[in-house]
Amino acid sequence: MWGDADGVHDDPCDKPPCRGCSSYLMEPYVKCADCGPPPFLLCLQCFARGFEYKKHQSDHRYEIMTSDFPVLDPSWTAQEEMALLEAVMDCGFGNWQDVANQMRTKSKEDCEKHYMKHFINNPLFASTLLNLKQAEEAKNTETAIPFQSTDDPPRPTFDSLLSRDMAGYMPARADFIEEFDNYAEWDLRDIDFVEDDSDVLHALKIAVVDIYLSRLRERQRRKKIIKDHGLINLRKFQILERRYPKEVQDLYEVMRHFARIVGPVQHDKFIESHALEFELRREIKRLQEYRAAGIKTFCSARMYDHLKRSREEEQLKRTMLTEVLQYIQDSSACLQWLNRQATIDSGLNPAIPITSNSGRRNAPPLNLTGLPGTEKLNEKEKELCQVVRLVPGAYLEYKAALVNECIKEGSLRLAQARALIKIDVNKTRKIYDFLIREGCINKA
Repeated sequence: MWGDADGVHDDPCDKPPCRGCSSYLMEPYVKCADCGPPPFLLCLQCFARGFEYKKHQSDHRYEIMTSDFPVLDPSWTAQEEMALLEAVMDCGFGNWQDVANQMRTKSKEDCEKHYMKHFINNPLFASTLLNLKQAEEAKNTETAIPFQSTDDPPRPTFDSLLSRDMAGYMPARADFIEEFDNYAEWDLRDIDFVEDDSDVLHALKIAVVDIYLSRLRERQRRKKIIKDHGLINLRKFQILERRYPKEVQDLYEVMRHFARIVGPVQHDKFIESHALEFELRREIKRLQEYRAAGIKTFCSARMYDHLKRSREEEQLKRTMLTEVLQYIQDSSACLQWLNRQATIDSGLNPAIPITSNSGRRNAPPLNLTGLPGTEKLNEKEKELCQVVRLVPGAYLEYKAALVNECIKEGSLRLAQARALIKIDVNKTRKIYDFLIREGCINKA
């Protein structure tokens, strides 16, 4: 008989030791079907020699406990399934290399493919997620104070990260370090009711006490809202918000101001209903897209989605090619574009636009018509003067100075060219590179 209750964990320390030799149990092992509770467990060696102890006899019925059998995939055992879930819980979703290193029996690609197929995109799990979530919330109704009155509550130190996350709440005292309207008592410190007070003064003192009582009631009201809605455990509250899509998160942010009007259960039901409505609207929109394309079967829909993704990827490649050609002449803008693409590939949303030439727009080419010295330039030199926006006369002077210096020194470095030509360093660099390509000067 094969069991799966006690043999799915990889760590043998999680199970009781063998009753015969007190060694750690390694799968497969034997469980007596007639003895227990607690379960009577034996290793294969003690079972083979017929170990007997008190009421346990060697002729009792038994079960062979092992997790070396497939559950969701023929190539994955139940033990590996549990190891995968524990590794994802320890390393975090998406860190597949660390998950594979912890499992040791599967590669990074195998872990990611198996988890996405059987635990994320599995329609059986997807259809029961809402029910599981509601059942979990029903078990954890007390979200504001994460301990019972008989437990030892946490005691975060003052001004620590946990204390700031809990808004200064001290669970051991069930109170805050600093109250709302913390100096309300100051108005009462000098009040003293004496017999010789006039009626007006006595009425004023009573009014001040009434104002103080109203402040106390406001404190209690705010504490009740915080406790009922579970706002003390801020990180848990933020994690619950992130499970919704962006549109539902925006609604959550807007409706947060009205949470104190309705109860916590009604508020959560309202958000959950809108989240479900958003999912239904998105599914209806997808089905309408299929119908508009003339698709009537889910098999055709899968083919349509595949072709649509292919078209979008092809369109993205063309867009990327256009962008890289646009910034190829500007090294700074090209580097910004590469950094932005790396950010997109890592799953983030870059908000910094690409600026070319320090944010300035490229000037149009210079019109050389009618400028003196144009007839002395060849076609390549004319193109250079147009792009660099340099008049032909100035270019000829710069060229002569650089050529003479190169003949005198035998070679010419860029720093020497910049010392001779007192213009923009980028223009000097372009003239220097052009003369080297044309063979007019030699590079040191």
